[in-house]
Amino acid sequence: MDLSYTPEEEEFRARLREWLGKVLPTLPPKPSPDDWPGRRAYDLGWQRMLHDAGYADVHWEGTPSVRLIFLEETEKAGAPYVGANFVGLLHAGPTIAAEGTPEQRARWLPPVLRGEEVWCQGFSEPDAGSDLAALRTRARRDGDDYVVSGSKIWTSHAEVADWCELLVRTDPDAPKHKGISWLAMPMDTPGITVRPLRTLAGSAEFAEMFLDDVRVPVANRVGDENDGWRVTMVTLSFERGTAFVGEVVACRRVLGELAVAARRNGRWDDPVLRRRLGRLNAEFRALWRLTQWNVSEAEASGGVPGVGGSVFKLRYSHARQELYDAAAEVLGPDSLDLERPWMLDRLSSLSYTIAAGTSQIQRNIVAERILGLPKGR
Repeated sequence: MDLSYTPEEEEFRARLREWLGKVLPTLPPKPSPDDWPGRRAYDLGWQRMLHDAGYADVHWEGTPSVRLIFLEETEKAGAPYVGANFVGLLHAGPTIAAEGTPEQRARWLPPVLRGEEVWCQGFSEPDAGSDLAALRTRARRDGDDYVVSGSKIWTSHAEVADWCELLVRTDPDAPKHKGISWLAMPMDTPGITVRPLRTLAGSAEFAEMFLDDVRVPVANRVGDENDGWRVTMVTLSFERGTAFVGEVVACRRVLGELAVAARRNGRWDDPVLRRRLGRLNAEFRALWRLTQWNVSEAEASGGVPGVGGSVFKLRYSHARQELYDAAAEVLGPDSLDLERPWMLDRLSSLSYTIAAGTSQIQRNIVAERILGLPKGR
């Protein structure tokens, strides 16, 4: 497996790095974490700058290696995170690019790339989180529309979204993995109620969503009717394959900052802590190499990440939690100061073994699809 970059890819890296160095000092201050309209405007503005500079389409048109370079360099430079554009750029967009019709790609992809529309994710339900295929939100066919009723939870960025990637059950009599369809739902459609949810860290980027006879055009279905589970696996492969790349780079940076802080406050003299930080350094270096391996595999298979993303997601989720536990050990009583970004990151890290598929689900995927073990009864 070749983990090196081509001369063309290294030229892309150099060009991107030079552009970031020029443009980042010109950005306005970031809005308050609670100001979601302001955050939406800020995130869309950054996406527009990427578009105008020719970097907007790397998530879809660029090779997996180019996407990896882009995510690595923007994180290293401290560029704005995708924020409210997360679902559109890293979930729904790649899925539509891979599975949508030419008309669907022409309608939905350019506005995301230009920083004009935000997407949210309507997958999980109160009784269908880890067991996503058990979802019960119903879509009944009525002429050229589906009439959708049900509820969703942990709907990312629903309060500021224009569109929702929505999983619905279109055949209640089919086996649970067979009767699901993937729809693009306009968020201004009558019958949608959104209620923001506040997390442990105090943010409200999730919401619960209630759907009461919401009419969604059949033309908004991506893939065939009742083939939504396969389309969803494409979505989740992107989420588990490359969506966390920037966060691995961020964790490696935080680890370096932790070592500096430990030297300052004397905690570096503890050999147990030094070994812990050294092991974490090796862990994140290995995760970075695993990311490169997954990207190389994706390039060999047409650009869609494979089940190796579950191996990465499983280990990364726990490594991130271990990193911020180590941060609390280095900071001591100061770790209770929620004004410190590290501590807010520590709170958010608690969700990583649940979000994007629980660690238990990832172990099942690894066991069944990679190791070939039999399914549990």
